[in-house]
Amino acid sequence: MILSLNTSTIQYSMALMEENGVVMAEYFMTPGSKSFKGFMPTLDDLLTRSLQRVEHIESIIVATGPGSFTGLRVGLSAAKGFCQGLHIPIIGVSSLGAMANQLPHTRHPVCPIINSRKGEVFAALFQWSDEGKMVRFKEDACLPMKDLPTFIDGKTLFLGNDINGQKPEIVKLCGRKALLAPASLWNLRASAVGALGLERFHQQDFDELRDLVPSYLSPPDIRPNPIPLLKDEPPPGPQVEGALTNHDRK
Repeated sequence: MILSLNTSTIQYSMALMEENGVVMAEYFMTPGSKSFKGFMPTLDDLLTRSLQRVEHIESIIVATGPGSFTGLRVGLSAAKGFCQGLHIPIIGVSSLGAMANQLPHTRHPVCPIINSRKGEVFAALFQWSDEGKMVRFKEDACLPMKDLPTFIDGKTLFLGNDINGQKPEIVKLCGRKALLAPASLWNLRASAVGALGLERFHQQDFDELRDLVPSYLSPPDIRPNPIPLLKDEPPPGPQVEGALTNHDRK
């Protein structure tokens, strides 16, 4: 049994799969916020309701990004913890590659996109060969949304992680070059992550546990405290009685 995980998007997902790619059980969650606090309880529920035991997991396939900075840390940390504790191998796959893998055998190039910072997206470009193999045309990149028309070449099939926010912009920017995947195929599913990694699983092409790291592509969006402290004001949080303030030290 294979456990596949995606936390690179706000809509996290997890799936249990057989070695031949059959999906045994899958959860797709849209928590309504950027919080991943429900991730571990959901994983426990997936195993419980599917009547599977964690000891039956033979390998974990996990999306390594690009995508949510916090989400990638959550998913990869959980995957590494399970792999270390169960002594099983781990496989990391590109989130954009897994998303493109949800649209097999199309004759048009596929451009998956995942939201980054405001006005920016992560994107890549793939094409299916005549032999049914997904070939990467452009590497994962972080670019302004307005640059999508120059990122593609000709009619391209788009899908992403936010159809309500991304679809209007794609149509506006790319016009007739933009072909849109059905709404039901938008968002990245863990089963697509697993499907992309299964070939490596059968070849026993595993990643080194300590060397596998998230693909951020851009620095985290960490903003300064919007309420600056006064010069002599103690920092927020519990105070120790008798502690010196900046004023007392002068």
